[in-house]
Parts: sequence; structure tokens; C-alpha cells
Amino acid sequence: MNVDLTPYQGRWVALIQGQVAGVGETGHAAALLARRNRPKEKLTVHYVEPPGGTPLPLSPLLTQLQPYLAQLETPIYLVGGAVRDALMGRLSDDLDFVVPEKGIATAFTLGNALHHPAYALDKERDTGRVVLPDTKLDVACFRGPDLTADLLARDFTINAIALPAAATHTSSLIDPCNGQADIQARLIRQASPTAISSDPVRGLRAIRQAEQFGFTIEPETEQAIRAAAPHLTRISAERSRDEFLKLLLTPAPHTALQQMITLGLMAVLLPEIPPLDGVAQSPPHHEPVLEHTLSVLRWLVTVEGWLRGEIPDNKGLLAAQKALAPYRADFVTHLSRPVDGGLDGWTLLRLGALFHDVGKGQTQTQDETGRFRFLGHEAAGAKLTGQILNRLVLSRQAVQEVQGMVAHHMRPLFLVQEEKLTARAVYRYFKATGVVGLDVLLLALADHLATYNGVGDAAAWRKLCALIRWLLHHYFQQPQQTIAPPPLLDGHALMQALGLPPGPQVGKLLRLIEEAQATGEVKTAEQALALAQKQVKA
Repeated sequence: MNVDLTPYQGRWVALIQGQVAGVGETGHAAALLARRNRPKEKLTVHYVEPPGGTPLPLSPLLTQLQPYLAQLETPIYLVGGAVRDALMGRLSDDLDFVVPEKGIATAFTLGNALHHPAYALDKERDTGRVVLPDTKLDVACFRGPDLTADLLARDFTINAIALPAAATHTSSLIDPCNGQADIQARLIRQASPTAISSDPVRGLRAIRQAEQFGFTIEPETEQAIRAAAPHLTRISAERSRDEFLKLLLTPAPHTALQQMITLGLMAVLLPEIPPLDGVAQSPPHHEPVLEHTLSVLRWLVTVEGWLRGEIPDNKGLLAAQKALAPYRADFVTHLSRPVDGGLDGWTLLRLGALFHDVGKGQTQTQDETGRFRFLGHEAAGAKLTGQILNRLVLSRQAVQEVQGMVAHHMRPLFLVQEEKLTARAVYRYFKATGVVGLDVLLLALADHLATYNGVGDAAAWRKLCALIRWLLHHYFQQPQQTIAPPPLLDGHALMQALGLPPGPQVGKLLRLIEEAQATGEVKTAEQALALAQKQVKA
């Protein structure tokens, strides 16, 4: 191509035999004009980028989309996270586009071209979504009369950068808020003076993205977050919840939560948490309850890393890592399980860590020796956790499972006091904890490490790791012997043999038989029936 396209920077051109035959804001417009002038000749369309700049690491999906983008009747721009991530050298497949009009229609056009479903995501804002196997494409209309207005209405400068969807170089970036400079300076800055006050949930997002990217929130934006915090109550519980859960899943949740407290967001969203500050604990605890809770989250991130294959630098931690190592894949499968409400087990585990001691504030007592006690804090905490999570509109499944972690988080610490872990104790542990039994074991490790600020008492640590290793052995390698033995009798057979009516007694007898199977006391249907008869006569 010998023709000079410099005069057409930022526009589409249609070329016929190497000559410009049509120019337009879209490839469709340029091609239409060229065909009007020279209807029978073959043409190609190109987007003309300004010279200079450097290539951006963009999703291969964009390359796949180029032929279809060239045919659109409306200009289309890539915005938000994908542009920001490209400038940070990160590849993102979640692509957000904006168009002047016909957002939903454009989404359906792209969906049809890619042979994937699309739907109207937000009819009021004319936003559509294309659903791909591992990602999504969103297409929205401008917020305001033009692209600049749309970018100025966004949350932070680093997210207020656009790129014509056919462009690939930094020279084509549209950056009215100077977000590129803030990316270089590693700063979170609101895109306009009213960005936070107009949508207070953005304060949570600022903290989350600062932790996610290792950025700092600049002072004026911090002030805006603090000023808008009381107005978080006007935001729907679902929006606040979703942003909070993303924050909780950052690589440093303890620092993100501390920032929430510092900026006044925690007192509004989770008012039960700040009062834990200053609730004193006796040794071996070395921190008050709130600080301990944040430490548990910090150590939990380390424990989660072991499940992903990380090897601890501290040799004292190897005992726990080795106890978990044979079951890493099983743990990852368990924690990746889908939970109603679009959540997963990783999220619930973090919530369990956050709330595991939330009941200590209302159960603290001090005995005659001056030692602090928290009798019943597990049950009180589970009840309070249910109230909090219901307020945040989590699913029933999610609420029950997190409550289970809180209610049972002390069980491993009680079991470790036993001289010998019997089959009955193993059975009863998993019977009581159910689906969250594995989560409680991970939480116990993090809780111990936070309590002692590391391994602490080496003997106690080894004993805890041995307990967890033995529980996991039974759970994963002997489930039919110890955890959930196959039934020898069903309720119907039991009622028929003993002449019992339907009712809770039948269930109680079946549980008694199952426990006797787990301990090896019962091995046949005859023995099971004899045990039930004995129990009925007692």
C-alpha cells in the first residue's frame, strides 16, 4: 500500500486498487461511500491509526472480531478494564465496548457473528451482553452525549481510557482524564470531582483495585470516599455485597478490610466488625479480636497458597503444607464448587474467616484470675453471621455454609486435646460439619498461625497438623469405612422389622447404626438390626 493515509488518522478508509475510494467514521460508512462511487470494484477497509505509539497486548478475541467490527454501522470503542490492563501489560478477555447508539442491537450483531448467545443486560441503558464459553462481551451506549462525556462519568481515571475497537497502538488511546499518567504513578484517582459522591459503592471498588494492582488511593479520592461512606446505605444491598466480596477475594484481604475501617465504609456496611477493635483476649492470643481476625485472613491467604502448590519459606510451616499436599486437587475442586447466588467455596472460606470470632464481642467475660473467656462465642457468632449475610442478600446455601464454619471453627482445637483420635470422633466431626468440614480444617490452621503469630508452640502445631492429616486420610481415603458407610438397612426395613411407625425415632436409629458402622461395631444387617432392637428396648 503506497497511498499516504496520514490525513485520515482516526477514521476508516475504503481502498480500491490502492487508492482511497471512501472515508467514514465506521468501516461500513467508508465501504458504502466507496461502493457508491465505484460499485463494481473490489474494495478493502482499514482503520487508520495515528503514527507512533507502541503495540498494546490485547485479547486475541479482538483480532477475531475485527471483520465484524468493520461492518458495524456505528463507531465502537473498547473501554474500561481491558484498556487499563493492556497498559499495565496484562491480558484481559472480558471486553467492554461503548457505542453512540444501539448497544443491545450491536451486542446481538456480534453474538450472531460469533455464533454465541446475546441478551439485553440493561434495557434502560441500552446495554447488551454476548456470552462466550470463558468470558463475556458487553456493549453499552454512551453515558452522556459523546465518548468524552462517557469517560468523564466513569469511576477512576485508570478506567476512563478508550481505544477505537479496531486500533492496536497507544497512539490511538483517548484519555481525557490523563489515566495513563496515573497508571504510571500507580494511583487510584476519581475521574471527576463527583465520581465517588454520585455512586458511593465506588469507594469499595477503589480499595479493591488498589489492593488488586498494588496502587495507592490519592488523598483527595480518599477524602471523597470518607465523605460518601455514610451514603452507602442508599446503594442496593446486592451492589454493595458484590463489590465487597470482590474486595474480600483480593490477595491482601486484611489490608483491604483495614482500609475499609479507616475510610469509614466498614461501619456502614458491616457495623458488627469495628466494635471488635479493642476486645481483649488472653494468651496465647497476642492481639485483640479485630486484629486477630485480620491476621487470620492474612494467614488464610498463605494456607490457600499451599493448595496451589506454593512451598513455605519457613520450615516450621512444612508440616501443614505436607498434610495438605496429597489432597491439593481435591481441595481445589471443593473450594471451586459453585454456590447458589453465583459464588464459590473460596468466597465462603474468606467469609468464614472474617466472621469466625464475630460472636466474641457479645460473649466476653473475665474470670477471677483476670483471664478473658468467650464461652459460646461460636453459637453466638453463627447466629450473628446469619443476620449479617441475610442483610447482604446472600443465598440460603451460602448463609448456611458460612454459619457452619463459624459454628464449628473450634472443633479441631477441641479434638487436638484428645489423647487419641478415635474413629467415632472422626465420624462425628464430619457428621457435624458436613460440607464445610474441609473448610474448618483450613480455617483452624490459619487461626492457629494468627493466634501465635506463626507456628508458636511447636508441639501444639505438630499435633494440629497430625490431626488434620488423619482427618483428611479418613475423608479422602476411607470415606465408606469412617465418614459415610453405605447403609445396611433403610428406614422401611427398620420399621417393618421392629414394628415402628414413621417418625424421628427411625432417623435416630439409622444414625446410631451408621455411627456403629463407622466405629466397626456393626458390619452386617443382622448386627444393625440387633443394635436397633436393643436401643428400642432400652
